[in-house]
Amino acid sequence: MQINRRHFLKATAAVAAFPSIIPASAWGAAGQPAPSNRINVAVIGLGDRGTQHLGGLLPAADAQVLAVCDPYRKKADQWKAHVDNHYAKAAPSGSYRGCAAYQDFREVIARPDIDALFIAAPENWHALVSIAAMRAGKDVYCEKALSLTVAEGRAVCEAVRRYGRVFQIGTQQRSERGFRRACEWALNGYLGDIHTVQVSVPGGRSLPLTQPKPVPADLDYELWLGPAPWTPYNDQKCTYNWYFMADYCAGWIQSWGVHHIDIALWGQPVLMQSTLEVEGTATFPTEGPANTSITWKVTCTPPKGPKLLFTDDTNGQHGVHFIGDSGKVHVIRGGIRPDPEDLLEMSPKPTDQRLQVSSHHQQDFLEAIKTRRDPVAPVEAGHAATTLTLVADIATRLRRKLTWDWRTERFLNDPAANLMLSRSLRSPWNA
Repeated sequence: MQINRRHFLKATAAVAAFPSIIPASAWGAAGQPAPSNRINVAVIGLGDRGTQHLGGLLPAADAQVLAVCDPYRKKADQWKAHVDNHYAKAAPSGSYRGCAAYQDFREVIARPDIDALFIAAPENWHALVSIAAMRAGKDVYCEKALSLTVAEGRAVCEAVRRYGRVFQIGTQQRSERGFRRACEWALNGYLGDIHTVQVSVPGGRSLPLTQPKPVPADLDYELWLGPAPWTPYNDQKCTYNWYFMADYCAGWIQSWGVHHIDIALWGQPVLMQSTLEVEGTATFPTEGPANTSITWKVTCTPPKGPKLLFTDDTNGQHGVHFIGDSGKVHVIRGGIRPDPEDLLEMSPKPTDQRLQVSSHHQQDFLEAIKTRRDPVAPVEAGHAATTLTLVADIATRLRRKLTWDWRTERFLNDPAANLMLSRSLRSPWNA
């Protein structure tokens, strides 16, 4: 059964399987803070991104890590010990045992003393865990990409507003000054009329053939797979390589692409005002478990406004280029190069459109929890950027021109393409 947005929202009710819970900090809709200013958090998924989140959260004065969770029991136990050891250094007794380790995220969600979740599981889990957490009264920081499908992403957006939760998507480039400056120049005419936006990100990869192996004793493989189709365990799957397996992620066209596509849309929102003609080509692995694009070249054309060129970085142009009729800017992490260069010395005009300021993505999320405002990377922005990467991927797989309608979040007159906007969920996650 294909899972559309409505079915997906229904399915997440079975994921939670617990009554709605009011979190201990009880940040109400009216924005009244609880007696304590410390926000109790948990981290779900302890790979590269999850452990980086722990590195940022442990020094935070206004956050307390109460739980860590990963299908690998040894990994969860290891990081529980790391958290306890960190807090023990500041404890008067020199001892601390306040962090718990879990394999099942549902046990974390059921805890009434946890206010917010940082979700760093593979993409196929993002929407299910996020919606279940928000239904239980938790605020959510979810890693990019927002979802594995467009239907799932829309379901997350609706859940954020239905349950009144704070939701930050992990497109942390919005918390870097260079990206904000480039977008404000593009928005406010400093480059003239923008006619082209070029986005280039690292390409994908192939993986060697591998044989099924016994599941490691400390891994709950069913919880690792979750709603993805069942396939045998192997040495490559439950590592960084899942990024390049379409059951869990759409590949770097999606999970890296969402970062720079988000900046393109932040600086030129006209790209998502009505429709886009989308066409492109890609190369894919010919053997092995990887089945997402290695290289790609996609063109997105709106009725009015700039053309968006989205490619892998084999051309050496990694980053975002806003190109206007009187100037251009190239921005990457840690670097910005405008032409003319004197833009770097110019101060914004009082009449300029200014974008939300954040200098630290995690801290911006914590501050948003306290004030109940939207964070710098709200759910709708994450959904739009994720959607465009998925639309690009679909165009390369079908190898024909498609017309995307932002208002309906459907392709015009293309039932086959529309079938690719959602996926089936494996039992019991489809109940």
